[in-house]
This record gives sequence, C-alpha cells and structure tokens, in this order.
Amino acid sequence: MAIDVLFLAPTYPPEMRQYVRGLAEVGARVFGVGDTPPQALPQDSQHYLSGYLQVPRIMDEDDVITRVSAWLRGREMDRVLTNWEPLVILAARLRERWGVPGMTADTALGFRDKALMKQRVEAAGLRVPRSARAQSASEVRAAAEEIGYPLVVKPISGAGSADTFRVEDAAELEAVLGRVRHVPEVSVEEYIEGEERTYDTICIGGKPVYENVAHYLPKPIEARNKQWISPVIITVRDLDQPEIRRGIELGRGVLEALGMDDGFTHMEWFSTPSGEAVFGEVGARPGGACIVPQMNYTSDIDLFREWARAVCWGAFEADTTRHYNCGITFKRAQGEGRIQRITGLDAFRQRCGRWLVEDALLPVGAARRDWTQTLLSDGHLMIRHPDWEEAKRLSFAAATDVKLYAG
Repeated sequence: MAIDVLFLAPTYPPEMRQYVRGLAEVGARVFGVGDTPPQALPQDSQHYLSGYLQVPRIMDEDDVITRVSAWLRGREMDRVLTNWEPLVILAARLRERWGVPGMTADTALGFRDKALMKQRVEAAGLRVPRSARAQSASEVRAAAEEIGYPLVVKPISGAGSADTFRVEDAAELEAVLGRVRHVPEVSVEEYIEGEERTYDTICIGGKPVYENVAHYLPKPIEARNKQWISPVIITVRDLDQPEIRRGIELGRGVLEALGMDDGFTHMEWFSTPSGEAVFGEVGARPGGACIVPQMNYTSDIDLFREWARAVCWGAFEADTTRHYNCGITFKRAQGEGRIQRITGLDAFRQRCGRWLVEDALLPVGAARRDWTQTLLSDGHLMIRHPDWEEAKRLSFAAATDVKLYAG
C-alpha cells in the first residue's frame, strides 16, 4: 500500500534530496513543491518524485496554498511534510486546510517563534534564559537594561546562528543594532555561561524513538563571528553520562511542553559550570550542518529512511546502538578568491586511517564560500572513533593542522 506525501522544498537545502529518497524507499509517492524549475531538478530528485509543482516564491504562503490546491484538483494527500525551518508553518497550514494528520499551525508556531517557545517551555517549569522580544532599537535597549549584560540578540524566527550576536555592553549593543536592522523582530536573551550541546530526536506521537546529543566546540555564537575558527561538532557515543542525561531529560520535557508530533527535532541547550541544563531553542526539523549524516555514522544507520518510516507508518526499525563518537570540522580558507593550495591534508589522512569517513574540502581552483552565510564554509572533514578523547583529538587536528589558502 502506497502513501501520498506532499513535500515542500524537495531540493533545497541540498540534503532535502535525501529525505525525498527516504520517503520513496519506504513506499511513499512523493509530490514536491518548490521554486526550482523542473528542468533544473537533480536526476535523483526526478527519479524519486512522483510529481512536482514549481511555484514563483516558496515563502509566499498564501500564494503557495492557492497554487498547490489548484494543482492537486481534489487529489488527497496523506501527509504534508517539510524539513526546512522556514516552511514548517506553511506545511501546518496546508495540513489544517486539508484535514491531514500532523502538527497544527499553532504548535508549529511554538517551534518557530523563539519568544513564544520560551514562554511555553518556562510554563512547564523548565529552565530557560530570561528574554524579551523587540521590534525597535528602543525596545532592544530597554530589554538589555532589564536583562543585563552579557546578553544575546537573535531573530525571533531565525534558524541556526545567523544574525545572532553576543553583546558585552551598551557600546557593543549599538554596533549590533546596525547589523540587525534588517531583522523585523529580535529576541534579547540572557547569555548562559557553559558548554552548548544539541539534543536531536526522531519522534513518533511526540515520543522520541531515536535520541542524539552533540557538542559544539566552540559555541556557534563564537564560531559564527570569528573567521579564524574551524568549528567542530562531535556526536556523543555515551549518552549515560550524568550531565548528558540532564540535557536529555530537559529535551524530553521541552518536546512535551511544545506538543511535538511526528518527525525530527533539533534542540540546543547549555550545560553550566554548576551542572544545570538550560534550554536554548528547538526546531521541529532536523539539524543542519551535516548533523544527520553524523548521527548515521554514529550508529551505522540511515536516519533519512527511518525518519520517513516514522512519519509515514509510525514505525522505527533501525538499531539505535551507538558505536562511535562522530566529529565534523568545518574549514575556512585564509585569503579571498579561489582555493590555491591545501596543506597538512595528507598527514591528517595518514593519522586518521580508517577513522576518516568524509573528506569534503573544496578542491584547489574552487571559489571560496561566504563563511558568514554558511557554516559549511570551505568544506569539512569528518571522523569517527569509539573513544571520546581520540575523536576530540582527531577533530581538533583537522582544525589546527589542515589549512586552506585562497588568492
């Protein structure tokens, strides 16, 4: 028996193609909607999609709803899905319009609006940073006066760490106000001292059937604003450590408070020097920056397919045993222009041996990416190892010993 799925933005970001594959492999007929021209769809997308509608602007919710409804001409969809943060509310609105099972628009808003999110999590008795929403410079200044420094300024409806800034004092705040002028509404938040980690899940009926924790080294807010840093993310093999368990329990409480349904979630939280677990934010979608492939390497499974099985059939069949810590190191070239040379890579490969699972650095001759716009930067190296300390050493070696030069 097949199931009909409408999937929003099936080719962007590029990893969405893997979710389309997963859906097709568990028996779904996948109908894609996006703003990519049909003739520009990758071959694998053409293979796995049963139909495709190009819309002028995928972010124009009302227009997309009108066009998709006309395109389907009464044909019923069993699921409406997306794994791209900006479209979670659109997907929910389509579900409500057609009476399709899944997360409602109000629930989706709780995963999208950072101020509302924190209100609902705090109402459940869970620790959240003090925060306020602001639409003007004067409101930001007033919130800063109330919350105190250091603090964080970030978009209410942002994703990742884009337009997110740590602010130490009033002078820095004035500089940041100029940098977020294009953001309609921001959240001004207490800065939490401590290590930042993820809590990732696949849920069925709001209950996690797969859980993951990863360390950010350093915090994304630091890595986003300092070009010389090679950001590292490492999944944790051993989830039974006390401080990790506190984060997992916090995460489970957050998902219950926000009314999670089926699908991926990606939460960020802080482990303070006192051992307290503090909520950061959460999305009803998978983490970006290759974190799903990292989870796949951690357990030797295919979570693109298992996510599809969960949202289509309410089942999860993979073995969740964690065999490895999996680390990814994102590289940023020195200089501007095109990659001219790479040093230290051969020695790094030799040191890692079989523990190196991905070498996705930009090749010599390729144009540099804008590191301020994408964590992927100029490529990555990914390793895995059963021992945490060795996984950390190898990831840090990728950060310090491998260098890219542009010119």
